[in-house]
Amino acid sequence: MADGPVVITGAGGQLGTAIATLAPAAVALSRSDLDLADVASIEEVLRDVGPSLIINCAAYTAVDDAEEEEELATVVNGEAVGAMSRVSADLGARFVTFSTDYVFDGQAVEPYVESDPTDPINAYGRSKLVGERLALAQNPSAVVVRTSWVVSATHDNFVSTMLKLVSQGRELSVVSDQKGNPTIAVDLARAALKIGLGTMSGIVHVTNSGSTTWFDLARESLAIAHLDASAVSPCTTADYPTPAVRPAFSVLGSERRTESGIGELPPWQESLVGVIEGQATRLDL
Repeated sequence: MADGPVVITGAGGQLGTAIATLAPAAVALSRSDLDLADVASIEEVLRDVGPSLIINCAAYTAVDDAEEEEELATVVNGEAVGAMSRVSADLGARFVTFSTDYVFDGQAVEPYVESDPTDPINAYGRSKLVGERLALAQNPSAVVVRTSWVVSATHDNFVSTMLKLVSQGRELSVVSDQKGNPTIAVDLARAALKIGLGTMSGIVHVTNSGSTTWFDLARESLAIAHLDASAVSPCTTADYPTPAVRPAFSVLGSERRTESGIGELPPWQESLVGVIEGQATRLDL
């Protein structure tokens, strides 16, 4: 492995912030330092730093907008990831990047594992799958961490939106027929660092333990925050159409957890408490 610093790209986002907090000596690159839409600049920036490990947290994450901007999403989530992976291979550095439950079609009834066939049903999922394939093609030692439903105490996300709107007296409808794994950014960050500093390669699924629906995640969040959980009512996906189709079932399991050395992450409900505490302070609830 190369002898250089850890580099975190997308350090301004919720996952990048969590990793940078755990690795304060890392070189934290925000979008102003490294714009993945400018693929040609990636090699120059990374070679200047000479990392031993690159953890790519930068991504195009606007799932609905990607339906109209699939080309841009594919550049950021696909081509740029391939470029970073190629540079890491040239430098003898480890490379970790993140993908999504949205690479699956949502038709399963059992949790998806790493070896299950992919079949994304929206542009965002397709763009992330391009990134997976390019990352592994350009650097055989690269790691693709598939995760889902990431929330944090530090940034705007689904949980903060629920807390903010209900605290303002709003009544909300939230879909109850999409099921997945909430993942707490700080837990994912710890796991990603351990994986990056280890020796595994290929695809691995990492989420908090347990699965739920968006509706139940909203209700649990409000209950922890001592807000009125009855302000949220269930609705179906058909009641709330969005530009991008979401998979109905995108629960992730893993056949590689032992190999990864990270063990099981805490139950999502347990780690959600810290998210709520942080968001309550952040939102002045």
